[in-house]
Amino acid sequence: MEIVWHGLSCFRMVERGLASVVTDPYGSKSGLSALNLRGDIITVSHDSPAHNHVKAVKGSRKIITGPGEYEIGGVFITGLPMRDKQAKQNGVKLNMLYVFDFNGLTIAHLGDLSYVPSQAEIENLGAVDVALVPVGGGSALIPSQASELISLIEPSIIIPMQYNTGSAGGKLGSVTGFLKEMGINKLDALPSLKISKSKLSEETQIVRLDPAG
Repeated sequence: MEIVWHGLSCFRMVERGLASVVTDPYGSKSGLSALNLRGDIITVSHDSPAHNHVKAVKGSRKIITGPGEYEIGGVFITGLPMRDKQAKQNGVKLNMLYVFDFNGLTIAHLGDLSYVPSQAEIENLGAVDVALVPVGGGSALIPSQASELISLIEPSIIIPMQYNTGSAGGKLGSVTGFLKEMGINKLDALPSLKISKSKLSEETQIVRLDPAG
């Protein structure tokens, strides 16, 4: 399958013969140029202009915004509500975390997660092959929290998201702080990630992606 990052926490995931997925599409109110994507499934982690601009995605769309188990076009999706009881915004911050199963390859999109979940919450994820993790702070995880969470999930591949790329996410931190937290001085970016279950490494890898477009 192929995973393409479009900036912030927006990804497009495609596997041959299965429905395509777009996560957290953003609009111009986020400060970025509006997206123009096609997808069969859209997931929204929370109601914010940087995450909920579903009109940017064309096609016969199924929009998922809440918890539950779904099967659409051969893709199995589990939506898990994650509540940060320490957040001041609206009393309790609600963030949806989604786990996608593409023919046995599992991808966890952590949305705007702002705290390190409990062990019980981690176990609800099941086995995660690829974790899409916010690392730039703001209303989401800071690098040290992201590193702690990764040690609990133990995915095969980590793709950092929701950070300042220079053209996107100006109020967020850069990816450099997260890479240093993980003991990496420099990591070249790829245009996309093409992966299959059989090619996963036993050692955890960090894959940095360039935002498409």
